[in-house]
Amino acid sequence: MIIKQHRKFTPINILFVSIIGTFLCLGAFLHLPEELRPILLEPAANNLFNIEIGSGLQPVSNVLLTLTLTLLQALLLNKIVNHFNFLGKPNFLTALLFMTLVSLFLPFLVLSPTLICNFITIWMMSKLFAIYKQADVKRLMFDLGMIVAIGSLVYFPFIVMFLLLWIALIIFRPFIWREWVTPVFGFSIVYFLLGVIYYWLDRFDEFKTIFSPFTNPLPHTLHVDYQDYLVVIPIAIALLFLLAVLRDQYFRSVVHIRKSFQLLFYMLLLIAGSFYLNEKININHFLLCAPPLAIYLAYYFSFAKSKWVYESLYLVIMITIIYFQFM
Repeated sequence: MIIKQHRKFTPINILFVSIIGTFLCLGAFLHLPEELRPILLEPAANNLFNIEIGSGLQPVSNVLLTLTLTLLQALLLNKIVNHFNFLGKPNFLTALLFMTLVSLFLPFLVLSPTLICNFITIWMMSKLFAIYKQADVKRLMFDLGMIVAIGSLVYFPFIVMFLLLWIALIIFRPFIWREWVTPVFGFSIVYFLLGVIYYWLDRFDEFKTIFSPFTNPLPHTLHVDYQDYLVVIPIAIALLFLLAVLRDQYFRSVVHIRKSFQLLFYMLLLIAGSFYLNEKININHFLLCAPPLAIYLAYYFSFAKSKWVYESLYLVIMITIIYFQFM
């Protein structure tokens, strides 16, 4: 069965993850719009560099490129989880669950700023998990501050991940004020250099509008088809089962894993709360939830004991995704 196979750490699973990921995005090929807009960076960067990602791509090529990028992200995230031994032993469940989550909604299956930003998210996660075992993290925190700033130039709501840096310090480290200040310097230097460029170009007023999303009113509606809510139900059930597994396994895990899982929880809260930085709530925003949720779900499927339950649940998740893609 699928979960049993991906509990093994074998190179053939790279092929299986690729096949399943392709299968789960088949519906996108049937609902392709005639024309897709290219990815534009946030105005802070786009006004200067005017970079268009995906310009000139045909819709089919757009989906295939997205599939390739998400597969690469899945393998990178899987490597990080195995490196820190979150799941007891190396396997490919994280990659499998990531490819599943990025197929939940049709808008996830085309190029978007959040898709590009997930590379930065995974990069940042690899550094955050390394904080616990390092004696001095000031240089690391400086780098993380710069990473968050760069991510916010791709997708502005990513800026809330700066708070995650301080949360990580609270969870992993004793209070050392220098470690709290260095990410501020790292973050500031990116925007300082950007501000200097705008000033030289006599466009400093445009630079000041970069932070205008903080004044956005809270949006009250999310324009999502009711069928999309139904797709999430099996995922929600799997997360409920995760709580039962955590009850048995959480305090048996090493301290680093317990603290990392706390960090992932706060990461999800920050992503969910940062939606208001968009004028309109866009379903693509929640693609940022895929990396932490994939780790949580992989933990459940790694330690779940009832084979018929976890295998059946994953099949239901797959069938639900495919069914509503073809509806």
